[in-house]
Order: sequence, then C-alpha cells, then structure tokens
Amino acid sequence: MRKIITLFIALTSLFFLVACGDKEEVVDYSGVYEGYSWKGENLGVSFDDATEYIKTTLYIAKDGTIVDAAMDFKILKSGVWESRLVTEATAVINYNQDPIAATPGANYAHGTSMFTITTGDFMSFYAIGVSAEGTVALLMVDPITRYQFEIKLPANFDFNQPVSTLTIGSGLLVPTRRTAGGGFIAPTSWETLADKHFFNMSYWSHVTTSTGVLEGITASSTVKQMLEKFGVVFSGTTPQEMSSKTGFTGLGGWAGNYGAIREYLVGKNALNVLSLVDWTEEKYVGSINSSNQFGVDVVAGATRTAQNSIDTYAGATVRLSRESESYQKALVAAGILLIEDVIIGRF
Repeated sequence: MRKIITLFIALTSLFFLVACGDKEEVVDYSGVYEGYSWKGENLGVSFDDATEYIKTTLYIAKDGTIVDAAMDFKILKSGVWESRLVTEATAVINYNQDPIAATPGANYAHGTSMFTITTGDFMSFYAIGVSAEGTVALLMVDPITRYQFEIKLPANFDFNQPVSTLTIGSGLLVPTRRTAGGGFIAPTSWETLADKHFFNMSYWSHVTTSTGVLEGITASSTVKQMLEKFGVVFSGTTPQEMSSKTGFTGLGGWAGNYGAIREYLVGKNALNVLSLVDWTEEKYVGSINSSNQFGVDVVAGATRTAQNSIDTYAGATVRLSRESESYQKALVAAGILLIEDVIIGRF
C-alpha cells in the first residue's frame, strides 16, 4: 500500500509542476498503447511461455483522454491462440435424452447432457430449443457454481408455476457438467443445494437478471415468462417448436464484460483512472504483498478476488485484478505509470 500512496503523491506533484511550468513542458500523451497480464506471471512464467494472457489497447489523446479502448483474453489451444470473446456458438439438442447430474466434489465426473455445444465462451452461456412435440430443453451456465444446468419440460407441463419450483431437489434443474473451476460455490453434494433454483444459488445470482435477456425475472416469475424472455412462443399453454438458439445472460459473457469496460473507459482521462480496481479499499490492504502481487500472500480477513457484482468494477462483473494489471501496463507504455507501481493481478 505504501507504493500506492507514494504513486498518488508523485502524480499530484507531477500535475502541479506541469501546471506551473512553461507551455512547452506539457506532456503529449497521444498514441496507441498496449499492456499485458498473463497466467503464471506471479510464479515467474515469462510472457513467451504463457498459455493465457489478457491484452489491453488504449487509444489516448494528447491531454490523456481515452478516445477508445479494447481488451481481449487469449488462450493457447493445440498451438493456436483463441479469443474467449468469440460469441459464435452452436447447440444440437437430443430431446430423447433426459439430463443426468454430474458427480460433484473431489471425484467429479460429467453427467449426461441433452446438448452438444460448440462455443469458445461458457461464461453466462445459454442454449434453448423446443421440439416439434413441444418439449422445452434449456441449458444455462450458473456463474456461482460454474456448472451448466439443464431443464427439460414436456408440452403438458404447467408453465404458470413460478421458476422457484425448478429446484435441484425437484429433479427439474439438473447440473450436468462443470464448465470451469474456481466457482464461488464448489458443490460437494447436490443434497446440500436441493432447495436451490437457478436464481438463488447465492446472493450474487442477481447478476443473471440485473441486465440482459433475463432482466426482470425473479423467483416468483412464471416459467412461461422466463421462457418467453428466451424467445419461446406459446399457443395457449403449449410451447411452439423453436430451433435451437444460443446466447449469454447478464452482461453477455466475456465479450459483454469487456465491452462494458471499454464503455467505462472511453471519455475518461487516463491520468485520473490509474487502475480498474480501487486498491485503497480496506479489504484489499492485506491482499497485496511486498512484490505488488495481489491475492498471493493473503492475511486473515483479506480477499483473493477483486470483484463487486453489485455496482461492478469498471462496468464489469468479472474478477478484475488481471484485467486491471493489463490496463495499468498500457498506462506504463503511455508514460503515465511506472512498472513498479503496477499491481500484479491474480490470474
């Protein structure tokens, strides 16, 4: 934290000197600048040996105003760099298959899915379709557990029931596959979550309904209302045939979150936005070690993640320490920060 305080003092002094100096001394910040963070950086892995990285590109005007910004998340797969921001996806649905739950915990094993999915981004992903017979198949990835949950409802189902009836214990909400590790909740058994439905896994479940396709849906909304949000059309009480479609809830997966960061940054002055995260917050004080690494050596009561899904950080709901690092390094390239003042994020 001493480094952060020193940084703010130094920048305040810089602004004072610039203001008092001759016009010729005014710094021209115009240019295009890039910054990177990568997996394993805190362990000594070089950028050239990394298998995942985040890149921030800033387009800055003479006075430091951010004219445009872009951020990307790349992963090396089979020797090819792929972006997590790709939104194209396909879903093939086997309506004859009933979803079977995965085995959670230390002996994790996939369950059986109705869906064959092709996508580069499972964050907030959904897929839905209705068979010719009126059977609804819905897949939604839960941001809390990082599992894909599947719902299969026959044409004669009472769609006027509230979505709160679609609980894990009822057998109507089936966690078939874990799409990523590191969930806020890491289930060890489904019995402990038997009374949970998709919208109350935890307090943070609201991120799926505060914006996006499911905005306004609550536990008391009817199943029909939820399905109509996804585009399902009803004739009376019967859902009509619909080809499979895919998309993202909330802000819209990685692309949506990074788009929100861009929207947050454009028009701001980079000299006033030195980080995407407010590292002066008390809960982060014990999370930054002497090497300026966040979330590695954590004292009691501190946190390993930089995320605020209520108000969002920099417009996004993702955990932003690694994104903030890549942004700060772009500021280093622009001559606004020194490399020793960058907070190394937890990838």
